[in-house]
Amino acid sequence: MIIAVASGKGGTGKTTVATNLSLSIEGEKQLLDCDVEEPNSHIFIKPEAVEKGTVYVRTPEVDPEKCVLCGKCAEVCAYNAIAVIPSSDTSKGRVMVFEELCHSCGACSYLCPAACINEKPRKIGIVETGSRGALSFAAGTLNIGEAMAPPVIRAVKKKADGNTVIIDAPPGTSCPVITAVKGADFCVLVTEPTPFGLNDLVLAVEVLREMNIPFGVVINRSDLGDGKTAGYCAKEGIPILMEIPFSREIASAYAGGIPAVEAFPEMKKDFADLLARIRKILSERS
Repeated sequence: MIIAVASGKGGTGKTTVATNLSLSIEGEKQLLDCDVEEPNSHIFIKPEAVEKGTVYVRTPEVDPEKCVLCGKCAEVCAYNAIAVIPSSDTSKGRVMVFEELCHSCGACSYLCPAACINEKPRKIGIVETGSRGALSFAAGTLNIGEAMAPPVIRAVKKKADGNTVIIDAPPGTSCPVITAVKGADFCVLVTEPTPFGLNDLVLAVEVLREMNIPFGVVINRSDLGDGKTAGYCAKEGIPILMEIPFSREIASAYAGGIPAVEAFPEMKKDFADLLARIRKILSERS
């Protein structure tokens, strides 16, 4: 079973839920930190025997001796990653490749009539793997300045080993989130009872419904704000899986890199109940 933990906005407690849920599962389990632009699950998991691997993408490399400056490569590139500068009386023409915009689709090299484009590997990030007891762990880190997180997220997801897998997804509703939650059996949406939290929760719900992924909501800091978030969930028929009240003690433990289920062992049952509710929903759907 694969459970993604996502949120419409950052700072709602997504990593708190993902890490504590993974630590509360009995037996073999796995946590994948797919928030590759700002991974921080390792702060709480503290994995051992960490190994690193490099993530590469393939980008075009043009042979200027063979290139006839026909412009076909720029024409077929859907991402404007190639520009062809024609020759003039004062300068020789050339092809410019903007590697950060390239999506490695291969169209330019495949359709080049002069067969002058090869693809070279380019490092964009790393994937780290480790373990903590029965919990196996993998996290990706996108290189600073890179624009595309999905290739690193896909590299992290390839580490899934078939056990109960928890995915700590990026915040928001854009391509990285869709890449992270795609293929999940269930998605936990973590929100907070604020106007911003509700607005972004609505956006995340629309995405998951479009992807046909079953989901439920965890309301963090549930005793703050008003009841509009709970009212929205009731109106839309969205199950509220868990409510976590605001606690200075939990926040202090979080700031020290201590999972809530370790600082307050009684909370382990709460997260075990969260998993039981998810399994019940999936069982009823099937």
